[in-house]
Amino acid sequence: MTTGNKNNRRNFIRQTAKGGLAALSLTTLGGSAVAFSEVTGKVSARIKPDHVVRSVPENMVFGYYGADVPAVARVKDGDIVEIQTINTTGISKSDPEAFFKRNNFPLDTEHAQDVINIIKNVKPDPGGLRGHMLTGPVFIEGAEPGDMMEIRVLDILIRSEYGVNSVWPHGGGLPDAVTQAETFVYKYNNKKTIATCDTIAGVDIPIKPFFGVMALSPPAELGRVSSIPPGFYGGNFDIRYLTKGSTLYLPVSVAGGMFTTGDCHVAEGNGEVSGVSIEASLTLIAKFIVHKGKAPKMARAETPTHFIAIGVDPDLREAMKNAITEATGFIKDELGYTFNQALSICSVGVDFEVSQVVNRTVGVHAMIPKSIFTGKKFKYWA
Repeated sequence: MTTGNKNNRRNFIRQTAKGGLAALSLTTLGGSAVAFSEVTGKVSARIKPDHVVRSVPENMVFGYYGADVPAVARVKDGDIVEIQTINTTGISKSDPEAFFKRNNFPLDTEHAQDVINIIKNVKPDPGGLRGHMLTGPVFIEGAEPGDMMEIRVLDILIRSEYGVNSVWPHGGGLPDAVTQAETFVYKYNNKKTIATCDTIAGVDIPIKPFFGVMALSPPAELGRVSSIPPGFYGGNFDIRYLTKGSTLYLPVSVAGGMFTTGDCHVAEGNGEVSGVSIEASLTLIAKFIVHKGKAPKMARAETPTHFIAIGVDPDLREAMKNAITEATGFIKDELGYTFNQALSICSVGVDFEVSQVVNRTVGVHAMIPKSIFTGKKFKYWA
């Protein structure tokens, strides 16, 4: 790292300590941001995007990221982009129409036709990589290796009237306990606030949609990478707090960043212990902001009320240690405390939660409440 980059990093730390991670964009970019009240449901008008990326076969990638994957759209730094996604869980690859007929869902909707066309026409990686059906990648102009990408989740739209959860032998957090595969179809109420399953009576699941996968391309030297395990570049974190109004910060490893998303959920418990959540088809409306020379070593997130530090590893103990390291590092470097003070704060005021235990590389996230730092004021999107 050059001396100039070190100075830039110190300046970034000082600015975030004063105004939160997102505050830097407000002083350096000068562009107008969407008012936070507009992305928390207080204003009913739908946000108008600068670009729309449809969920059609030519815009999909089945199961992987890679620097060699061609971009499906090119957008400017600061643009608002609408990205449609689909869910294929529980739907037969050989006869996708059968799922809709069996569950009395219409076949003539845009969503149903997208699902059917994509399943029939999008092929997995010929090298054998397997993972999620994803939309992207999107090239963000001005993003270069060493930069940080700020992804503001302005809105999340539910595209269908159902979501799907499954259990199967050798899957999930109890791989040896499941003897028979079973699919559970959850239907939404008219307001799309509650999901219920006909075969699980007496249970109402609150709908809180979020994207399990939001990723930039890994470095070119890694080649193509499965979308199943998460990494420093983002991906399959399955952190249920990355809902409307949240922000994800990712390091840029290739020109344009190359953003890809999918694996959508309308509800998930921490751990995602069956192997999947209520898998759903959603539309992401996000704003992309490039911060020059500010790449973090590891992805990080933020909500109006919390900073979120993330740790991943194939071993849950190591994932926990990594999350502690990320959380103490954030509190020390960006909020101005000593390491010992940061570790004490984490021990008494920070919740460490298991994100998921089913993605080969497991995850722990640290929920750092802004409210405990009474001597600081944190700006967020304003």
